[in-house]
Amino acid sequence: MNRRRFLGIGAAAVGAGALGAFAVPAAARLLTEGQPGLLLSSAVELPEAFQVPLPLPPVLRPVRSDGSTDYYEITQQVARLEILPGLHTESWTYGGSYPGPTLAVRAGRETVVRHRNELPVPSVVHLHGGHTPADSDGYPIDLILPTASGGSGDAKGHAAMAGMAGMAGMAGMAGRAGMEGMEGMEHGAALTLARTTNGDRTYTYPGRQRAATLWYHDHRMGFTGPGIWRGLSGFHLVHDDEEDALPLPRGDRDLPLMLADRAFAEDGSLRYPAIDPAALTVPGVTDEYMNGVLGDVLLVNGAPWPRLDVDRARYRLRLLNASNARLYRLELDPQPAGGDALVQIGGDGGLLEAPVAHDAVEIAPAERFDLVVDFSRYPPGTSVRLMNRLGSERTAEVMRFDVSSRPVQDDSAVPERLAAFERLDPAAAATTRTFGFRRSRNDGWTINGRPYVPGRALARPALGTTEIWRFFTDLHHPVHLHLDHFQVLSRNRREPGPYDAGWKDTVDLRPTEAVEVLVRFTDYPGAYMLHCHNLEHEDMAMMADFVVE
Repeated sequence: MNRRRFLGIGAAAVGAGALGAFAVPAAARLLTEGQPGLLLSSAVELPEAFQVPLPLPPVLRPVRSDGSTDYYEITQQVARLEILPGLHTESWTYGGSYPGPTLAVRAGRETVVRHRNELPVPSVVHLHGGHTPADSDGYPIDLILPTASGGSGDAKGHAAMAGMAGMAGMAGMAGRAGMEGMEGMEHGAALTLARTTNGDRTYTYPGRQRAATLWYHDHRMGFTGPGIWRGLSGFHLVHDDEEDALPLPRGDRDLPLMLADRAFAEDGSLRYPAIDPAALTVPGVTDEYMNGVLGDVLLVNGAPWPRLDVDRARYRLRLLNASNARLYRLELDPQPAGGDALVQIGGDGGLLEAPVAHDAVEIAPAERFDLVVDFSRYPPGTSVRLMNRLGSERTAEVMRFDVSSRPVQDDSAVPERLAAFERLDPAAAATTRTFGFRRSRNDGWTINGRPYVPGRALARPALGTTEIWRFFTDLHHPVHLHLDHFQVLSRNRREPGPYDAGWKDTVDLRPTEAVEVLVRFTDYPGAYMLHCHNLEHEDMAMMADFVVE
């Protein structure tokens, strides 16, 4: 949606814990059951569920390694993929596949990834959940220009401005790609804006973090939504000795599962309600989709409603919600006798201290849940559906597991204690900061009443200190913090919720909810991001910088 059109809708500002009156009937749709988004229906006849086998993303091998570092290369390219059977979908991909190739790396070893951009648009790569130096974190205007822009200085400059054109639509930004409107910049903005590369860019990830399920995705300012919708995402799995020592399921029984929803045109191409279909000039979506885009096709690892033959054994399911805006409440059907079918062993930031059993889990955009399911609790021949209890009709089913009758060995187990867990001390917090995620009458989606301006920091925590950050919302917002994982202290001044355990980098806030988190800023100074991970909100300026000093 164009920001100027968005601002004209005229919803009242909303305070913490109470909703203001919305000025127009269209805005009332934002409040439906407290869930974000509007369904975008496909124009093609949808395939039957459970006909396609579950694919697994290829694991990328390093092009070379030395004593401390593994080196990888990924080409960002347009590819025609068969997502719906019998049709081809033009996609933006990492390495020609969706999801992109999985990076499986070791904690303590440096990972260096060279990305080459052969897409028709600029790109930015963010390692979501990565403990990463600022110059490799994927700041949203640190562009990789397409290879086609290499050559004359005029061509390079044109591509740079095209990639940043969306900045003109942000509040406080006008003129040539918004450059003259950057009076709000405060932290080394000239240097930040100079971090544009032509054709390729090398990202360095030092590996100073524990085992965890991370993911990498596009993070270009104003165009993250269409970038991820078109295919720019992949897994980045960190392993370490502590995790390896546990008798958890591994090998073919350790499954990364990327959940996403999409909508398709009659010819198999992707539908997305962008103001600018080329994703070069004006960011955002049409008015009715301002609260998020929902597709009517559920994909797991890029396949629609897939099925998987499983042994009567334990499986580790690394669930990632890579949808733009859709929430899922995931549950197995049928439930095994005794319930507690989903045993959570990890979250965004790696293993929990101890397992937590659930009948269902709620997963917001960008969250990860590491679950163990014991299919030996089902009789041979049982078909077990993974259901989405927040969906309806076709979006109520996700995938199916078909339990085999063949005899197998399973020496895996879920220990009562999983990993050492350092609990941060709230008494050690240097300060408490408050961030309101709200829809403003004058400025659209905002944090603390301000739409995003690159270089304007809303916080300046000191390196090595611990702080309490308090988030509150008007509507539904999954809040993501870059650089360091955090621990949830409270929800609405009560105990954390059932899905808040462990280290997290994304926390789901429901309408009119307040959440306090405790975060320690470690290792790397520089400019980082705090933002809503509803991608349509993010693209419409619900982001903020913070600078670690």
